[in-house]
Amino acid sequence: MLDQLLEWSPNLGLDTLLLLPVLIALEAVLSADNAIALAAIAQGLESEQQQRRALNFGLVIAFVLRMTLILTASWVLKFWQFEVAGAAYLLWLVYQHFSSSEGDDDQHHGPKFASVWQAIPIIAFTDLAFSLDSVTTAIALSDEVAIILLGGAIGIIALRFMAGLFIRWLSEYVYLEDAGFVTVAFVGLRLLVRVINEGWVPPDWTMVALIATIFSWGFSKRVEAETDGELAELKVPVITAIETTEDEDNKVLTGD
Repeated sequence: MLDQLLEWSPNLGLDTLLLLPVLIALEAVLSADNAIALAAIAQGLESEQQQRRALNFGLVIAFVLRMTLILTASWVLKFWQFEVAGAAYLLWLVYQHFSSSEGDDDQHHGPKFASVWQAIPIIAFTDLAFSLDSVTTAIALSDEVAIILLGGAIGIIALRFMAGLFIRWLSEYVYLEDAGFVTVAFVGLRLLVRVINEGWVPPDWTMVALIATIFSWGFSKRVEAETDGELAELKVPVITAIETTEDEDNKVLTGD
């Protein structure tokens, strides 16, 4: 692996450079479910400051783990146990989400954390489990380790911003969290299928289309719309009651 690092050239070639935006775009699309899972984990902390700290520190560790995975991928991917472990962890996250108790808004809620340091390792290892799928996809597209490393680094940066957005969106869209964990289940199942028979793994474009379809459902209903409607209904009886009281007061003053 060290030999590969020493052989990198600044002139990687036009084909390789053109492949970089493809890897970045694919990384961004396939990281949407990852971002939702990380956002849901971060929401287990009380304050926004704690959530930001957990994401920042957790993704720094995730960056180190992801780079290590890329550099050792040729060795790691020889052992199917790693992919099975990653798949089992992702499917456990899905089970934990859908089996958790519901709140007053009838939405599923994940585990709660007493401190930032409890959430950080969960965030880091969740990204590592997702990376087993994304790194395998990247290696299938290119054998240039430099490009895969660069794509992975940019992917981590994009993931941080996406997770921050999803923390806000999870409270705005009713079905978004459930949609995200459905896609997490597909990633876990895809890892398992790859272990059983790699020929059964669906092509990447089907995963992209599937994720887009599920997320279109996730963004289909806003919480604000319901809240605005409820407030509008409440305003009518309140205004009517005020007007009735004013009429009665006027009658008393005029002696009617």
